[in-house]
Amino acid sequence: MEISVLWSPQVTSRFPDLAICIGIIKGIHAEKENEQISRLREELYEEVRAKYDIVTLKDDPTVRAYRDLYWRLGIDPTKTRPSGESLLRRVLHGNELPNISTVVDAYNLASMKTIISISGFDVDLLVPPFEVRFAEDLETFTGIGMETPITLTSRMLILADKRRILCIYPYRDSDNTKIIMNTQNAAIVGYGAPGIQQKLLKDAVEMTLSFIRRVSGGEIAAVKVFQ
Repeated sequence: MEISVLWSPQVTSRFPDLAICIGIIKGIHAEKENEQISRLREELYEEVRAKYDIVTLKDDPTVRAYRDLYWRLGIDPTKTRPSGESLLRRVLHGNELPNISTVVDAYNLASMKTIISISGFDVDLLVPPFEVRFAEDLETFTGIGMETPITLTSRMLILADKRRILCIYPYRDSDNTKIIMNTQNAAIVGYGAPGIQQKLLKDAVEMTLSFIRRVSGGEIAAVKVFQ
């Protein structure tokens, strides 16, 4: 799949420094659990619990960048937390992340470690090009875990392909394109925010792909930053 991203003029006008990074990995084999993901989980839990303090986490530059973006989008980040921060807070509170599959767990662990908001999609369900735009009033979206679709408003930033909305930027992924056990090819998306350097974004996606390869095999096919 050739990667390309379109940016709506409304988004580039309001957020001229916004960027996303997309990586593709092919030939993966997801499992519910294996020794590799178990070891990776233990390593990273120990690492982040030694590195971060729950009280001062809000002052981390990456956390701050996403929170500032949320406020500009009319979202209260203390109630709807950016996904990387939410995952990290869960672990710092002494809890574990959900066990979904080796692939999904790998990209959640990468998001927790880097605090970058990361999505994973089944490549074979996508219809490029991608587009970063604001939703249209009354567009509907069914996120992972939702029993019924929700209605969006024009102030909500989204990532879409030619067929459907893929993500409410950058915290809720579509149920229709999620990675499942028989997914063979995956697209990993790292969502930027004003103040987050493109190198940090690319490093996070490359780390995510390396984690997936470590626990579920596959070959990395592409990594590219779009702005």
